[in-house]
Amino acid sequence: MVSAPGGTAAAGETAAQLRRLDLAHVLHPHATVGRAPEPLIVDSASGATLRDIDGNSYIDGTCGLWQCAVGHGRAELAEVAAEQMRRLEFYASFWHLSNPQAIRLAERLAGIAPEGLNTVFYTNGGSEGNETAVKLARLAWHASGQPERTVILSRQGAYHGVGSASLAATGLPAFHDGFGPLTPGFVHLSKPHGKPYGTETTDVLVAELERTIAEIGPERIAAFIGEPLLGVGGMVPPPPGYWERVQRVLREHGILLILDEIVTAFGRLGHWFGAEHYGIEPDIAVTAKGLSSGYVPMGAVLIGDGVMGMLDGTPFRHGFTYNGHPVGAAVSLANIDIIESEGLLDRARTLGARILDGLGQLEGDDRVAEVRGAGMAFGVELALDDATPVADAAREHGVLVRAAGSTIVLSPPLVLTEAQADTLVDAVTKAVRAL
Repeated sequence: MVSAPGGTAAAGETAAQLRRLDLAHVLHPHATVGRAPEPLIVDSASGATLRDIDGNSYIDGTCGLWQCAVGHGRAELAEVAAEQMRRLEFYASFWHLSNPQAIRLAERLAGIAPEGLNTVFYTNGGSEGNETAVKLARLAWHASGQPERTVILSRQGAYHGVGSASLAATGLPAFHDGFGPLTPGFVHLSKPHGKPYGTETTDVLVAELERTIAEIGPERIAAFIGEPLLGVGGMVPPPPGYWERVQRVLREHGILLILDEIVTAFGRLGHWFGAEHYGIEPDIAVTAKGLSSGYVPMGAVLIGDGVMGMLDGTPFRHGFTYNGHPVGAAVSLANIDIIESEGLLDRARTLGARILDGLGQLEGDDRVAEVRGAGMAFGVELALDDATPVADAAREHGVLVRAAGSTIVLSPPLVLTEAQADTLVDAVTKAVRAL
């Protein structure tokens, strides 16, 4: 880390006081209750650089949680938010109500989304989006005279959120502990990754899918939900031919495809959607994170024309207070403009290749099981159970990365400079080799 004198605590308030207040009053997501370590308090940020309350600087190697595509501290997004707040801070979008920004964003999303996804339902984030997608799939079959089609197929290793249906769809058992009984009607297939990493792996996965459909009965299955690549599960790309063959099986049995694009949409893989990268044609796509680059909580579920046809004339008794938030919509429109005008899709591909090549130098090290990635999403899987020591060491070298089980996960802002990319690679390399 790069240190600066003085820190940035408010007058009369020390960094130590803030840490004590945090430990006393804040319950952090995914922390161990009553056992939280001393917090890293991020005070400011710009581009791909974070500054903590003590004045130390770090390269943001994770975008927080994958969200900050256009980088931190964009004054133009703050100005858009302020202007929209002055004009209309919020009004509900239930029933027949709407606002100009939500309408314009829906049109823009339909224009960049995979073909046929022309209708938008807004959310506040990814978990809400996957809750919505599951309800849409089940309701569509109910409206079509097949109410028995309720089963949702998912994958081990997949993460889809922490709501009711989204948690049940998540294939990471640690997230389930203590929250049972989970919502019924979800079946998990094997993780789409393994050795040998090739067409033989795809053969096994597709055979399992076909066998599971036969055992359950296609007439009972509403949808399959999957990520273009596993995000929380370790930045795991699918084996060759996986998505092409999975889609073929789903189409043969009339099973809807829900694509969880929460991590991958808006440039993470070098395309507007991960669907483009892997040739996926979803019936429903779920987005959040990069939609607004995290400047406001905002998500969008994109619904295919076929599903909308199935739902035609059906009451949709579902929604959240802040659906279609005008400030969120205005900021998201401006965020999409930045991604487009600054060529960040191309940058994700070119800079991502540079980073993957650098991290690839760790291949062959007996401390490393695998280096993988696509666009600006990377995973360095270690030959040990817990990657936390490597993440801690990288922080000492001025880079924040995430430990996800045995894997170091990296997903930096798309505005990362070449010099910062090289520093990121160097920090991770040094941290691994210090084991």
